[in-house]
Amino acid sequence: MTRWLEPEQQRAWRAYVRMQGELNAHLNRQMSVDSEISMADFAVLVQLTDTPDGRVRVLELARFLHWEKSRISHHVARMEKRGLVRRENCSSDGRGSFVVLTDQGRSAIEAAAPAHAETVRALVFDQLTDAEVESLREISEKIFTRLATGECAAVIARCDADDPMEVVPEESGRSEA
Repeated sequence: MTRWLEPEQQRAWRAYVRMQGELNAHLNRQMSVDSEISMADFAVLVQLTDTPDGRVRVLELARFLHWEKSRISHHVARMEKRGLVRRENCSSDGRGSFVVLTDQGRSAIEAAAPAHAETVRALVFDQLTDAEVESLREISEKIFTRLATGECAAVIARCDADDPMEVVPEESGRSEA
């Protein structure tokens, strides 16, 4: 039997979906105005700057970002052409490779981050009380935990097993999307 949303849940869900879509669209537009990178570039660069040596295996990067293998492969190839990242083969695993942050990539994220932080502050946090920020964090962590554990994690593991990450050579001959 379907458990339909209660009217208040429906209003909350629709408000969330509208807010998420509008916030993402605004952040994307603002990033393109303020810097020479996209929000997708920013997401990749954040993951790389969060590691001590600025390098992440392609498979791990795809999992961190929740991107499909074709998206990560094509996006990294575009970023590589612009000098933001480079790929390195994994010496211990002939099939694996790393995405490595370049000096140009580090400069790009360092230039973009201040305006992005100000935009996030202005659009989100300036409107919230400290208690609301704490509630937002708690709600987000609760939902994330649900998604990352138990049955939800098992679904992700099954999908990963059914669709293993392929290694795309540096020069794959594929057209850019």
